[in-house]
Amino acid sequence: MKNQKIGGIAALIEALLYIIGIAFLFMVLSPAMDDTSSDIEKLAFILENKTLYQVWHLLIYVAFGLVLIPLTIAIHENFTTNSAIGKKVMPILGFIWSALVISSGMISNIGLETVNDLFIEEETTAVTAWGIIGAIQNGLGGGVEVVGGLWVFLISAYGLKESIFPKFLNYLGLLVGGTGILTAVPGLGGLGLLFGLTQIFWFGWIGAAMIQRKNP
Repeated sequence: MKNQKIGGIAALIEALLYIIGIAFLFMVLSPAMDDTSSDIEKLAFILENKTLYQVWHLLIYVAFGLVLIPLTIAIHENFTTNSAIGKKVMPILGFIWSALVISSGMISNIGLETVNDLFIEEETTAVTAWGIIGAIQNGLGGGVEVVGGLWVFLISAYGLKESIFPKFLNYLGLLVGGTGILTAVPGLGGLGLLFGLTQIFWFGWIGAAMIQRKNP
């Protein structure tokens, strides 16, 4: 298969993983976000559904990060710019984002095993440990989306500059990327959900465009 088609399929897989991840969260794991429950009750629910929770993390973090690698390679084959940002920084950001997302998922899954053992002995200590693990995960890529946002933003900016990909797709990418970048601002971490939702459309659209595109 041509690289652009492989990249296009990878982008569609990313969109599908987002959809599956969000649906799974609200349909199966929603009690873990219930504000009426105590932290101990939330953690107890997660541990009771530990396997499902770990599979969820494998899909939305580990699988997502792995699929992002061929997508990054395929997208950046389209650009002819000789600028350092366009030629070197953009693909590096894609690879860094991939590494951060994979690390985020693995830290959460491995940490959950440790928390499971702690919960049997001391529930309060386990809750504290899970909170620390969550903070590390969010710092790497579970809550702050500045690296992924900057990657999408630069792809879209150079896409407009070089007339690569549909114009309105690039405008959407600027919006999506800008939203991701803003999650780094204190108090705006909640924009991460908007970043994820809008990325579904961006991944789906750019995937379709790449499948139809001839190899550069």
